[in-house]
Amino acid sequence: MFNHHAITALSPEPLSASGRSSEKLSLPLLQSKMKCDPDGYEAELTLVYKQFNAALDLFQQQAALNFSSISGIGSDPNVAKDLGDRAMFLAHVMPFYRKQLAEFPSQLAEFLKSSAPTLPSGLRCHVTQALILLVNRQIVDIQATLAVFMELQTLGDRNLRKLAFSHVIHSIKRMNQKNKNEPKNRALQNIMFSILQAEDETRARRALTTLCELHRRKVWFDERTANAICKACFHSSSRIMIAALSFLLDYEKIEDDDDSDASSDEDDLTTHNPQVILSKEAVYKAQHKGTTSSKKKKKAKLQRAMRSMKKQQRLSSEKSSLTYYSPLNHLIDPQGFAEKLFSRLQTCNERFEVKMMILKVIARIIGLHRLILLNFYSFLQKYVQPHQRDITNLLAAAVQACHDMVPPDAVEPLFKQIVNQFVHDRSRTEAIAVGLNVVREICLRMPLLMTDDLLQDLVLYKKSHEKAVSAAARSLITLFRELIAADTSLRALKRLAEAKIGFVSSDSSDGILSNEDFQRIKELKAKKEAKIALAQQGFKVPSSDQLSIKRVDPVKLEAHVRQKLSKEERLALIRAGREDRGKYMARAAIKQKKTGGLSNRQKEHKKAMPLAAKRAKVAKTRQEKKKKQQRAGKQFRGRKAWK
Repeated sequence: MFNHHAITALSPEPLSASGRSSEKLSLPLLQSKMKCDPDGYEAELTLVYKQFNAALDLFQQQAALNFSSISGIGSDPNVAKDLGDRAMFLAHVMPFYRKQLAEFPSQLAEFLKSSAPTLPSGLRCHVTQALILLVNRQIVDIQATLAVFMELQTLGDRNLRKLAFSHVIHSIKRMNQKNKNEPKNRALQNIMFSILQAEDETRARRALTTLCELHRRKVWFDERTANAICKACFHSSSRIMIAALSFLLDYEKIEDDDDSDASSDEDDLTTHNPQVILSKEAVYKAQHKGTTSSKKKKKAKLQRAMRSMKKQQRLSSEKSSLTYYSPLNHLIDPQGFAEKLFSRLQTCNERFEVKMMILKVIARIIGLHRLILLNFYSFLQKYVQPHQRDITNLLAAAVQACHDMVPPDAVEPLFKQIVNQFVHDRSRTEAIAVGLNVVREICLRMPLLMTDDLLQDLVLYKKSHEKAVSAAARSLITLFRELIAADTSLRALKRLAEAKIGFVSSDSSDGILSNEDFQRIKELKAKKEAKIALAQQGFKVPSSDQLSIKRVDPVKLEAHVRQKLSKEERLALIRAGREDRGKYMARAAIKQKKTGGLSNRQKEHKKAMPLAAKRAKVAKTRQEKKKKQQRAGKQFRGRKAWK
């Protein structure tokens, strides 16, 4: 049986102060008075706390007995609202009554932990807000309530999930704002990692989302968090695996090395974010000139300017620094991770998009850590076809997995298949250009794969009439001119170097060295100067470390070929450009069909003129009439020419 006296005690009537029977106080008013005089309102605190405990017992009994009757206490919105108001009231006044309310935080946490699924949504949010208030005031430690807040995110209440998630993120961020508390962070991370490794998909997904957000905000920016996120790729739930793979792939940023792009980005930054300069006069006016409200506005403006300056400095420092970061950098055992993920790729029955995500992550790990996974290249051969979906992404992954530590024999079958499937006379223009670009990128990392006969065949595509194909072939030629110092390429490079740098003439009649030695010196100088000239032209072979860090952009492998239009399509474009033009008509016909206002000459007749001008016009017309009348009576023969 429920305690009916407790139900009557929950009636939301005004409270009477002890010793002041005529004074009726509501909870907000009582809260403000208790903050001003804590000692004088201990009796009211005891009364409210008893009412809260009675209601708490009722709700806990209901949860224990699975009480779901229509007339139950949980169905009464007034009772639920009253309990939520009392919980918020006690949370607000607890800093003034720590001894009297010592058990209150644990009661709230236990109540949410045991009865949260059966509580009404409004009451659940009120009790959660009360617990958040206690954590924010450092009355309760986040470590004691982290599991409760993670559990609240799985109840299906959208508002409650947002509230609990934002509280966890901001609490941990605020805890690490001034200095890093490693023991406390490690304890919180252990709680999150245990939730992530559990079989419950909903709880594990919320833990993964929280870890990813903290890692993205650089709050938990350490190896333990990065490894925990990477290990989520092996979770039994496919949704957790896809979320972890998406996070790892989103961290991969494509960096453009083109100087033009960099300069255009800098121009955009300068136009969108002009340089902010703080003058001494502005600072002085904000402190000493004007009224209080105007000073406040000036100070706020100065603070905004300082924030924008700090943001510009941070962006410029991040852009100037060449450090590259990815969670995959912090893998403890990258070889084991790649092998385990590759075995899952071979056995999984997921859709093609998920397989592509796994394949990209494996290729990125192989290229980043320069691993050797020989079966991966033979696995890629099944998908290397021009008609394959997302073929450019797959080829980019194949390029990413190539590095100088891999034996060429393992990659040679894949390399030959790419050449045979894409680069031949019957292939489409786009496929040929993509194949040549992929061959160039692979040879940039593994130049020993190219043979003399194959290089001679591929070089012939420089005479193609398609611009994309000829450009791809020329880029391949430029690469091997830099990598291999052949005699034919050496002469071409000499001509290029002569245009940029003058050769230093040397005296060949020196008796110390032979003519062959001088010839060798000239060739070495030519190679060096040619390399300098190529670098000035914008071509530079990156090192193996730079290639392993840099991500291959699939867009750069594609070829954008503009197809020729047929006669009907060209005529349709011409007609589409004439849509706004009307039918041809003569100017006289246009004037005759004119509708609307008067002409300019007609408007001049009705123009309002000054009085003097009117009198002059009347006098002029009078004289003209008089002359006309004089000439009307006799014929005017003109003056005689001989007089």
